[in-house]
Order: sequence, then C-alpha cells, then structure tokens
Amino acid sequence: MIINTGLYRFQLDSTYRFIQASIDKIYADADVPAGSADFSIQLTSPSLIRRFLRPQVSFYCDQHTPFKPLAASQAYALLEWGMNWCIATHDFTRLIIHSAVLVKDNKAIIFPASPGSGKSTLTAFLSMSGWSLYSDEMAIIELESGLVNPLFRPVCLKNDSIDLVRKWFPKSTLTDICRDTQKGDVAHLKVSKWDDYQQYNPVEVVGIVFPKYIKDKELTIYQLNQLEAFETLSKNAFNYGILGETAFSAVDSLVSKAALFEIEYGSLVDVEAFLLEEMIK
Repeated sequence: MIINTGLYRFQLDSTYRFIQASIDKIYADADVPAGSADFSIQLTSPSLIRRFLRPQVSFYCDQHTPFKPLAASQAYALLEWGMNWCIATHDFTRLIIHSAVLVKDNKAIIFPASPGSGKSTLTAFLSMSGWSLYSDEMAIIELESGLVNPLFRPVCLKNDSIDLVRKWFPKSTLTDICRDTQKGDVAHLKVSKWDDYQQYNPVEVVGIVFPKYIKDKELTIYQLNQLEAFETLSKNAFNYGILGETAFSAVDSLVSKAALFEIEYGSLVDVEAFLLEEMIK
C-alpha cells in the first residue's frame, strides 16, 4: 500500500494487518498518486520464531533496519518513527530540523525542543485550536527561499498527553495506544484532513521558540540572540553536517529574520496569547 504524506510517499509492505486501522485513521483520506514511491519500507518479524514466540516487529527501508526489533504490539509507533528516519536521513535537498511547525495567518513558528519539553502537547493544543499543523516532528526548510513546507502527518502524543487531548478535544481522532514503548505509551493524533492539507503552501518562518513545560510555572520569556539560536538550531538539524556550508547559510538566514525566544510555561493558553501578540500580528 501507499502512504502519502504530501512531500513524500511510502510504499509499505507489512505482515501486521492489525495496524491497518491506525493507518486508515491517519492517512486514508489522502490521494494515492500514480508513480513510484520515494521510499520502500517494510514491517515484518525479524525471524520466523519471533512471529510466534514473543512476537516482534522490525522496520526496514530498502532492506536496511535502523532500529532494534520491538514488541509486535508497537508496530504502528515503529512505522511512524521509521518514516521520520527515512526523511531525516535521505533528503539532502532541504534543511530538516527536529521541530514542530505551526502556522497562523500564513506565518510559521517552529518549536525545536528536546524530549520531555512538552512540544507535542503544545503542538496538539495549538493545532486543535485553529492553527495549521505543518509538522509535529520536523521542519522541512527550502534551502534557497527559507520557506517551510507542510507535511501530512499526525502528532505523536505520549503518556499523560493522550488523556489530556482526549479531555480537551473529545471528538479528536487518535490511533490505538502502543503501550510500553521506549517513549512510554504512544498514540498518534490526526489533525488535518487531506482536503485542508492541500490548501497549505510553503510559508515564511517568523518565529523560533524553544519551549519547556514546567507544571504550574508562570510564563517566563527569554529573548535569545542570534548566536544562541544558531547554535541550538543547528544542533537540532538532522542533516546539518552533510549539507555543510549550505546548511550554515540556511540556519543563519532563519535566525536573522525570525523572532527568537526560549519560554518556560505551565499554561498552554498563555503560550498561545504570547505567540499571537509577539509574532502573529
């Protein structure tokens, strides 16, 4: 089957039929264009015995596997992580930054963040509150124009965030939970419909915000200088070392044009108000 994420298409071969329900929840409304896929991927057991005894699943891209086998029940989470890996390690025509991307009024804000920062919860909240989701995991930046592209992908929610999103948005579409992964319990949230996604265009990055969630923390804002932002952003770029001087120029252009902040917060509502006031005006 073909999974169409907009910029990239994946030809998936899987022996695990139970993940089809999750795939359909996230991608079934996307067009299936003619022509070859960008990536040929496979989800299968690492060995015959592991199909029946303590079943496991491995992810392959063109016969190579970047991950250790996981419990078969975690197959859908592995699929999403594997697609991320394919993009991050194979596209050298764009700058790819580990970051969420949210858009309002054709202006993009990117949110590079380390694990545990609350990035995906913030992404889910904004994208279900009138912002356009361009990506939860990676900002795909055109090298010449500096514009950021949309991806037709879900938000990866973990642990307590799953129940929070269900509480905030009872009608949201979530995949089944993959329990006890290396990231804890994981579920994926569908935000955009394909018809909506097709209206998205590459847009300018007006803000770069490094978020950190701290329970009950009053919103605290730190303005960054360009050197601080450059160092952190370049470390978050998957293909920075490979692109070399081209990546240097692309990151330098981003931090030169965008508003640069680090924030600590306990309230998502306060974060949205800050973003609207400072960058979407």
